Amino acid sequence: MRITDWDDAYANRDHVPDADAIFARWPAEAQAFRDRLGADGRARLDLSYGPAPRNRYDLFLPEAAAEGLVVWVHGGYWRAFDKSLWSHFAEGIVAAGWAVAMPSYSLAPTAPIPVITREIAASIAAAAQEVPGPIRLTGHSAGGHLVSRVACTDTTLPEQVLARVAHILSVSGVHDLRPLLRLAMNADFKLDAATAHAESPALLTPRDGVRVTAWVGGDERPEFVRQTTLLANVWTGMGADMAQVITPLRHHFDVIDDFRDPRSALVQALLG
Repeated sequence: MRITDWDDAYANRDHVPDADAIFARWPAEAQAFRDRLGADGRARLDLSYGPAPRNRYDLFLPEAAAEGLVVWVHGGYWRAFDKSLWSHFAEGIVAAGWAVAMPSYSLAPTAPIPVITREIAASIAAAAQEVPGPIRLTGHSAGGHLVSRVACTDTTLPEQVLARVAHILSVSGVHDLRPLLRLAMNADFKLDAATAHAESPALLTPRDGVRVTAWVGGDERPEFVRQTTLLANVWTGMGADMAQVITPLRHHFDVIDDFRDPRSALVQALLG
């Protein structure tokens, strides 16, 4: 079906009836998680990874020595939110024995998307110095774009860190930025055709040996399902170790709920 209203095609919040209630409860749930781990000495907050004011990350530690590091990158169309809203989504990963780093990053329009991409690479490199072992990357929505972008051959992530990255899981990611040129939000993104192409993982080359999973909810906006399928199809054709998962009856904001359960298929796919 031809898309005539591009803003609506990417308007997640408008198509989830309880979206406002979901966002209203997240701050308290995130704070409760930070407080609980902080009381045990397992939350290291506001660690620096760069010079910009938002170049900070939180590090959550499991009870025993960590199996490795997961870096969890939040969404918000590159222009909203920070790490403090999402802390509780580290719960299942930490319970499974892994450390979780959650970075904030500079937001559009103050920072263009290429700058945000480089900041995420810097945050991963900084967290990697704190936790030994394998690294897994995951992100939601714009965060899904950012972790997929790190898997491309032109990444700024240092080689010694890349060698430790065992799996990248993009949840509801935007992998081709060219449709965003049509959105009113592009007043903040400030994308042009060249930058949209240069920052689109689906239009770039994945690194040799990369393992990637593209995950999306079955009840999401059709464009997000298409964006997920696009990355899976293109990167499979380029030789990547690629998987795609569509979770039935999940929309854009509850598709990440399973990060809170160490036994969920989502957490097991990320860590397995």
